[in-house]
Amino acid sequence: MLLVCRMAAFTARIPGMSDTDFWLKRYEQNQQDLDLRPLYWLATGLLVLGLIGLLWALPVPQALTTISPLLNWGSLFLMAAFIYYFIISVPLAIGMLPVIVAIFAFEFWLFSTERWAQPGVVVMTLAGLAGLYVAHRAHGGYRAVFRDVQLLMIAPLWLLSRLYRKLGIPS
Repeated sequence: MLLVCRMAAFTARIPGMSDTDFWLKRYEQNQQDLDLRPLYWLATGLLVLGLIGLLWALPVPQALTTISPLLNWGSLFLMAAFIYYFIISVPLAIGMLPVIVAIFAFEFWLFSTERWAQPGVVVMTLAGLAGLYVAHRAHGGYRAVFRDVQLLMIAPLWLLSRLYRKLGIPS
């Protein structure tokens, strides 16, 4: 029950705030008490690649593979993420397209090797979680890691929105 109350408070919107502003602000609040920013960003990247790789490794129904051998749970998740990005902000979604294509290409390459793919994504996931914990160790620990995992797909949007702000591009 306590977790449900905390989650409700964590996701409560401020009236008049757009979805984009809400999620970017929520993510930024989670970044204020980081100990090691470079480690945090490396860990976030590893965790994104690892979790998408774990989805990629899940068994796929025959109906999906008959449509295309590239369809799997990881590629479907990337498509859903792009659609979500497009819904909350068209400029950010366009900026995220090369990132999503790069993630797809990396996972495709990794799983074409077959021998190291599954152990590799498990190691990336565990290393990412450990890096997040170390980066948040002094302020938040496991709770902050849990929030980071919840907001994992917002992390690249947040970085891109900061770049857009510096370049004067509206997001």
